[in-house]
Amino acid sequence: MFSQTRPFSRTALFDLAAYVTIGAVAAVGILDIPYLLYRWTAMLMLILIGVLISRTITSGEGLDRGQIQFSLALQTLLVGGLLAFTPGSSVFVILFYVLSAQAMLTNSFKVGLLWLGIFSLITAVNFFYAEGWPGGLGDLLPVLAGYFFFGVVANSLYRAAQAQRASELLLHELNLANQQLRENARQVERLAVVEERNRMAREMHDTVGHRLTVAAVQLEGAQRLIPDNPERAAKMVGTVREQVREALNELRQTVARLRAPLESDLELLPSIRHLADGFAEATGLDVHLSLPDAIPAVSGPIHKALYRTTQEALTNIQRHAQANQAWLQLVLDDDGLVLTISDDGHGYPQTEQPGGFGLIGLRERAGLLGGELTLGARPEGGAQLTLSLPLQTEADHA
Repeated sequence: MFSQTRPFSRTALFDLAAYVTIGAVAAVGILDIPYLLYRWTAMLMLILIGVLISRTITSGEGLDRGQIQFSLALQTLLVGGLLAFTPGSSVFVILFYVLSAQAMLTNSFKVGLLWLGIFSLITAVNFFYAEGWPGGLGDLLPVLAGYFFFGVVANSLYRAAQAQRASELLLHELNLANQQLRENARQVERLAVVEERNRMAREMHDTVGHRLTVAAVQLEGAQRLIPDNPERAAKMVGTVREQVREALNELRQTVARLRAPLESDLELLPSIRHLADGFAEATGLDVHLSLPDAIPAVSGPIHKALYRTTQEALTNIQRHAQANQAWLQLVLDDDGLVLTISDDGHGYPQTEQPGGFGLIGLRERAGLLGGELTLGARPEGGAQLTLSLPLQTEADHA
């Protein structure tokens, strides 16, 4: 429906066509007017029609519905007056072609058709008054068809222009949304880096920092005991040596994790193999790998979930399991990928809900991907972590 303030486009081409038409009509139609006074009056009426067309089309953004209808009504009266000067003439009827296009450009389709009906009625009166019924009807029908044609074409062009503006606005909004998504993704990456740095800082503080603090205190005590009790001092130095050795071992593990390949640097199988080899070298634990020869190129989120789960599980085995061996198996079946990581350590207490050691975050990641992460007892002793994920390839993700 028609809105209170209807949007317009500045149609300079329409103005030019309207002015050319009015000029041509003036050049031919004025000569058909018999009296000089009527000719000057007709000229002023044509100029006023041109002014109203310009205001309605190119300055219509500031006009409301009533002003637009008043402008069309005034132009219609002026054209009717011109027809009254030359009854039966078809020259001034041409102006209704311009008004037909204008009415359809500035109104809804139904209101535009109503104006076409008014133009048709005035034209019919003009022809029938001058030529009678048979002759007037023969001249009228082609003119009415012209009104309808020009009006429908103008309305179609207007709708096409409106659709183009709507598409451009939608494209602009989509570009803004895409830009915001990219900025959010960068922010998430920055937060992930900060979170990983904080986690590594806490881990170094809780492990290496704690052992070095204990070693420093024991060295101070041993230094005081050297004169009076050298044997006890030597024993304390031995304890410090063990603490420093453990701290050095934990520092190597941290460095190994920092040097672990990024998910985007390697494919899934090489990255897991590289991670397990680095862990075994840093900790001295035997890591038994069972990986398929090849798997499809998985999507980025699946790749990251498998890699991070492997990384976290191996870290927990070293820190908490007191194990000598670890087993890592990746299986590809019809349901997707199944990652199993187990050890021969003391397992986890059966009375506690297994939710620590970063497992909450891993479970959330698995759930978002439609998978499941479970932690339970290994049948042969120790703990066993299993991650099941549906297979999503890079093509599926795209």
